[in-house]
Amino acid sequence: MVFAGPPTGALTRMLAEFESLAMDNRETTTASVPQILQDRFGRHVTYLRMSVTDRCDFRCVYCMTESMRFLPRAQVLTLEELWQVAKAFTELGVTKIRLTGGEPLVRRNILWLLREIAVLPGLGELVITTNGSQLESMAQDLRTAGVKRVNISLDSLRRDRFRRLTRKGDLAQVLRGIEAALVAGFERVKLNSVILKDRNHDEVLDLVQFAVESGVDISFIEEMPLGLVDEHDRLVTYYSSDQIRQDLAQRFDLLPTTESTGGPARYYRIPGITTRVGFISPHSHNFCSSCNRVRLTAEGRLLLCLGQEHSRDLRRELRAYPGDEAHLKQCIGEAMAIKPQGHEFDLSEQSVLFRHMNMTGG
Repeated sequence: MVFAGPPTGALTRMLAEFESLAMDNRETTTASVPQILQDRFGRHVTYLRMSVTDRCDFRCVYCMTESMRFLPRAQVLTLEELWQVAKAFTELGVTKIRLTGGEPLVRRNILWLLREIAVLPGLGELVITTNGSQLESMAQDLRTAGVKRVNISLDSLRRDRFRRLTRKGDLAQVLRGIEAALVAGFERVKLNSVILKDRNHDEVLDLVQFAVESGVDISFIEEMPLGLVDEHDRLVTYYSSDQIRQDLAQRFDLLPTTESTGGPARYYRIPGITTRVGFISPHSHNFCSSCNRVRLTAEGRLLLCLGQEHSRDLRRELRAYPGDEAHLKQCIGEAMAIKPQGHEFDLSEQSVLFRHMNMTGG
């Protein structure tokens, strides 16, 4: 398969993007290329989350609006551009890359990109987050391509409720995808559940029981206030990790552990069981002090923080300086200077960031 390079004249079609505090330094001949990525707070960036598309076959209520408008394809990074960014980051010390979306498995030729990233020198782990809709047919190919672990979104075990939360999802299809992932032999399979009060909070016991019986991990996630949603009030539906742990205590003994998968989840063990229960708690237990990650949006924005707009437009650099690896790495290194100390998430509508989660990369 031959892939086309950047489209002719693409620079003239690009939208101006917000680059708060970014220094636009073009002096690549005199500036040094960084060897590792470290921000001004001494944190080393070793983890890159790459969104390969903003498109998705679901319309989850906490992620996007029902009538979501997606990016024109010319504004989305090509597979080769995504690979160039991945290569630059691994050469700068990043050891873990996660592919996200939207739904990454709806991106055409995604297996090619996975195979190319998996063999990059220095990469310790290639993982993927998916809604599970395509796993029934793709799980084995993903494992063969070099994906080590897979995270699968699962917010409900009730068919009608699952449909309401995802607007388009088929629970049976996702459950078959989970089974296919187990058969494919990934090193680890994890479920991700976003918990909303009075929407699915009464299922946390059942979700953990399902994870235990399936032999997989599970993480509960507090809703991220990204993008205006038209289906619920985030202040009303907020359900904290502490509340979830209290609910789980009715049936399970949760023992804290220092185990980590390199992300923000804090894990607990159930005695005598392999399943780990994680909590991603941006509101109740801020995890910014140990942040080791950055995000690349599908349109090429390097986001230095999930909850802030500090960013660098790597698409512009890739297309203005094609093939210049040193320049790309210099731009990435410069961006570390604007990585903020932490997010300032607030569930009130006035403080919600405009970009939706599918635009950011889940």
